[in-house]
Amino acid sequence: MAKTIVVKQIGSPIRRPAEQRATLVGLGLNKMHKTRELEDTPSVRGMVNKIPHLVEIIEERG
Repeated sequence: MAKTIVVKQIGSPIRRPAEQRATLVGLGLNKMHKTRELEDTPSVRGMVNKIPHLVEIIEERG
């Protein structure tokens, strides 16, 4: 079983640079307080680390 993380959007993309909005969309997030369960890969971790003020890791599974 692959490791996964649960990511929650805690910040709004309004008045943020387009690159940060694109990172949110890449993670599958587009509305406040939405959560996604994603594979724990270096690319996903990098995306989360790029926008720590907009998302938080709620849970790590596996």
